Amino acid sequence: MDSIGPVGLQQGEGTPGCPQDSLLYPSDSSELVQDCLQQFKVTEPQLQQIQTSLLGSMEQALGGQTSPAPAVRMLPTYVGSIPHGTEEGDFVVLELGATGASLRVLWVTLTGTEGHSMQPQSQEFVIPQEVMLGPGQQLFDFAACCLSKFLDTLPVGNQGLQLGFSFSFPCHQTGLDRSTLISWTKGFRCSGVEGQDVVQLLRDAIQRQGAYNIDVVAVVNDTVGTMMGCEPGLGPCEVGLVVDTGTNACYMEEARHVAVLDEDRGRVCVSIEWGSFGGDEALGPVLTTFDRTLDLESLNPGAQRFEKMIGGLYLGELVRLVLAYLTQHGVLFGGCTSPALLSQGSIPLKHVAEMEDPSDGATRVHTILQDLGLSVGALDVKIVQHVCMAVCTRAARLCAAALAAVLFRLQHSREQQMLQIAVATGGQVFEQHPRFLSVLQETVMLLVPECDVSFIPSVDGGGRGVAMVTAVAARLAAHRRLLEETLADFRLNREQLAVIQAQMRKAMDKGLRGEASSLRMLPTYVRATPNGSERGDFLALDLGGTNFRVLLVRVATGVVRITSQVYSIPEYVAQGSGQQGILLNWTKGFSASDCEGQDVVCLLREAIRRRQAVELNVVAIVNDTVGTMMSCGYEDPHCEVGLIVGEEGPALFTSMPDVNSLSPVDSSGTGTNACYMEELRNVVGVAGDSGHMCINMEWGAFGDDGSLGVLSTCFDASVDQASINPSKQRFEKMISGMYLGEIVRHILLHLTSLGVLFRGQQTQRLQTRDIFKTKFLSEIESDSLALRQVRAILEDLGLPLTSDDALMVLEVCQAVSQRAAKLCGAGVAAVVEKIRENRGLEELTVSVGVDGTLYKLHPHRRTDLAKVQLWSLLLPAVLPRWPTSEESSGICWTRAWNPLVSSQPSHPRLPG
Repeated sequence: MDSIGPVGLQQGEGTPGCPQDSLLYPSDSSELVQDCLQQFKVTEPQLQQIQTSLLGSMEQALGGQTSPAPAVRMLPTYVGSIPHGTEEGDFVVLELGATGASLRVLWVTLTGTEGHSMQPQSQEFVIPQEVMLGPGQQLFDFAACCLSKFLDTLPVGNQGLQLGFSFSFPCHQTGLDRSTLISWTKGFRCSGVEGQDVVQLLRDAIQRQGAYNIDVVAVVNDTVGTMMGCEPGLGPCEVGLVVDTGTNACYMEEARHVAVLDEDRGRVCVSIEWGSFGGDEALGPVLTTFDRTLDLESLNPGAQRFEKMIGGLYLGELVRLVLAYLTQHGVLFGGCTSPALLSQGSIPLKHVAEMEDPSDGATRVHTILQDLGLSVGALDVKIVQHVCMAVCTRAARLCAAALAAVLFRLQHSREQQMLQIAVATGGQVFEQHPRFLSVLQETVMLLVPECDVSFIPSVDGGGRGVAMVTAVAARLAAHRRLLEETLADFRLNREQLAVIQAQMRKAMDKGLRGEASSLRMLPTYVRATPNGSERGDFLALDLGGTNFRVLLVRVATGVVRITSQVYSIPEYVAQGSGQQGILLNWTKGFSASDCEGQDVVCLLREAIRRRQAVELNVVAIVNDTVGTMMSCGYEDPHCEVGLIVGEEGPALFTSMPDVNSLSPVDSSGTGTNACYMEELRNVVGVAGDSGHMCINMEWGAFGDDGSLGVLSTCFDASVDQASINPSKQRFEKMISGMYLGEIVRHILLHLTSLGVLFRGQQTQRLQTRDIFKTKFLSEIESDSLALRQVRAILEDLGLPLTSDDALMVLEVCQAVSQRAAKLCGAGVAAVVEKIRENRGLEELTVSVGVDGTLYKLHPHRRTDLAKVQLWSLLLPAVLPRWPTSEESSGICWTRAWNPLVSSQPSHPRLPG
């Protein structure tokens, strides 16, 4: 037989990144020894194949594939948050299955201060074999009895206790405190438990015991406990890896990827349950004859194949099988076996690690094997050490391949070129076999070089982590209550919206009659909507913001062609003399003199004459709300309402009987506005009793008379007082994008002061006004945005946060924007209901033309505004539609001019 290569690794030796290429076999070893050791060698291509195969199985399980069943389960644990160091309180932990045939009870005190932790008190109880294999009720009664014995030693009294239950077996969880056992492992075979909720079984046993008031808050496995038990201050730890009697891993997955959850936000800890990974296709090339023998002699033949190659319960047994085989073939111990060597379980993991120890291993080999009744020679010692090294090295490399699959998934799902992550490690293999971690690290580096991984040992064998899960659950529940209390006033119900609708209607009627009202109800002298027959060429001038647009609009049959040019407005023009020839909007940073109170159409005409370049006739001036309605009306004959929901609105103008004469009035800008076609007979101050008149409501000022006070929150009051026009434009300040961000910011400040957000740490950035723009609100609520991207947006604003913080900020944004949409919807409801009543119709079909940055950018504004439920509650007789103005209003209102302009060029009766 050809010489067989090395199977072991001494740290720092051999080919970098290849743990198996450093230790030479004894030169006098037989071919049979080399053949046995060669079976445990796993090549890099084989490791890569295992990594790829496991990754595929993970994705199948996450996607909900059931046929064929994936090789791993990917069970959601309903742990949605990692600790952030502020958790505090006393917690009881019960561990079952984490340490084999024993049960442990712990009392854990969390101080809520990073770097200050108290040593848990604990007691371990050995589980008798007859309990491990007997009825399930007997096992849980035993656990409850041990729990009471431990608590009897502490000054607990009658206080209520919160308990975290570490149950380290494959389970199907349907909640943080609901978990059904799938199958027993690790030597347990209690009847009547598989398929049952183990939390309820424990609760029933505690109740039968009747000694203490204990609430089972959470059930987790040891892997999750390991991940959650990382010491605070070491950075986020989002992977847990346990190699104990068995092996498993967990990690924080995006909830939207877990099909069984049907969630699209947040993260959830997923227990991979990779001990069951295997099958001939995946593991066949690396299975040895000894693995097959071990499997056949186990309690669960054919199951947990991967675990049986890695777990501490099996490594000693694999070593024993190899040594017995070599002895029976005359290679070891002079061919003389012993009853102990032939007895299952006679070599535990601890002895394997001790015999492999390069410093004192030879001595331990003599002692341990002599205790097994064997006669040990010098060559026997070397062979035994190489067998131990081969078995454990393979285990570490296989574990590394599986971990590499997890890290690869995290790196790619989070789209990071270099993933920096901490992995919490726990279990007796890590504790008793120090070389295992070094082999694991080097192999991980070989397989996923794009991942910078820190390995952090667990504290208290994961018991602290189980307490941390319980504490995090308690913290999140408390924070949830505070968040709900804070946002309660933003969640408007049917009755509140009906009141707003009625108040808006009353204010409309008063404004139309010329009485004192918070709604101006200004006639625009636009008397008809387009009918689709308009034709001709028109010039439009659009002034707003820091730009000025000139548009040439050509309306032909079935076609509207637009040519435009945008000009930036210099600051000296915007803030200079009004005689510069530009119609200025004072609500967007303009302060040009000599315009207020003047006929701005005349100013524009005079400016055109001064240029002496072209002869133009100024036909009409309208605001963007009217333009939006007319634009949509050209496409939809049912469009009789215009709605603007933006960041800043147009200047307010009062219309005179001559449409060509408009004078600006004092305004702070609306940000939101509506117009609609009113019956002319209802408009006081305008001659005529027949026909229609477009009314510019200027509804941003609705509620300035105090009628909105009952809906105003303390956050609205803060934003109002800090504005340039306190106590004015109250409706606008609850709807417009230029104010929503400030409302959000004040809520975040409040929640931070309560310790709900950002660990209670106020940041200077959060104190800065206007950091949350409409673009931010729109992006953070996008359905397509992963939580990591939401976090990135917030971090770009200088707000260091956790995933929980990102979820709460998201909920705050949703509550604020949904209230705005509902208020806006209630206002539109008042408008369209008035149109229906004006016309004496039992049912009205109407379209609302909508424009504005907030409406266009916000992902849910259209659906929130037009929800069937809202309309069925407020407007059972109205069927609304919501076309969007595809062009800005500055373009669109020119489309309806042609027929009347051409026939009456000097004093047209304008529909737009």
